Amino acid sequence: MFFRVLRLVAHLFLGMAICAFIFPWIGPTGREGHIRRWSRRLLGICGIQVVIRQLAGTPAPPRALIIANHISWLDIFVVNSMQPCRFVAKSDIRSWPFIGWLCAKTGTIFISRGKASDVRRIFKGLVDSIEAGDRVAFFPEGTTAAQGNLLPFHANLFEAAIDAKVPVQPYALRYLDAQGQYHPAADFIGETTIIESILAILKARSMTAELMQLQAIPSTGAHRRELAVAARKVIADGLGYVPEELSRAAVPADNPPGTAPDPQAAPQ
Repeated sequence: MFFRVLRLVAHLFLGMAICAFIFPWIGPTGREGHIRRWSRRLLGICGIQVVIRQLAGTPAPPRALIIANHISWLDIFVVNSMQPCRFVAKSDIRSWPFIGWLCAKTGTIFISRGKASDVRRIFKGLVDSIEAGDRVAFFPEGTTAAQGNLLPFHANLFEAAIDAKVPVQPYALRYLDAQGQYHPAADFIGETTIIESILAILKARSMTAELMQLQAIPSTGAHRRELAVAARKVIADGLGYVPEELSRAAVPADNPPGTAPDPQAAPQ
């Protein structure tokens, strides 16, 4: 356990060194390669195997607004291990020691809660980023939820897909144990701190992160609220939740969302 903690800390400092000394000299493709490898190694240190599933007949569109359900601080790294994205995150995270700096250097887009002017600025930046070919992602629930639950989706940022004329690409994410049940160590909710969550994950065994690519949702002619409702249903179906109640199955608003748990939560 102690050795795994040391490896995790060393890996964090390695990421900072890469951002400081390598990123300024390489292009976007090179940066993406480093982010992908760094994320995979982080998950490996945490003892997490990633399984990526694609539904038959659902090729990923070349450009899209990417969304997923939100369970843990691990979610970003699971997605980045597949394809690095620019995530939208709460501005609180920017002030965190080390982590905030690392997030900023890897392209995180920070948004202030409750500031309409900031939402408009971020929204324009999202559209510009998508049109420039960047992969932009956010968690429309706005915070983490325990596995087996799916919170209502905030609709505002779905407008970026409409303005950029791209579909919404939903992903369903879950963390399973060796028996295929939801792994309790993955949940990051309530009063759980980031340190407590990290230690619980490092102590866990046989955790698999399953990321399912679902059917893309066209944005042409849609309203942002319609997109939010449709995306929530697609993800609920992908996770096997009962659509009406979104209750735990057998085995596996219009306010700007945050994209990480609240202040004690994990890094983006």
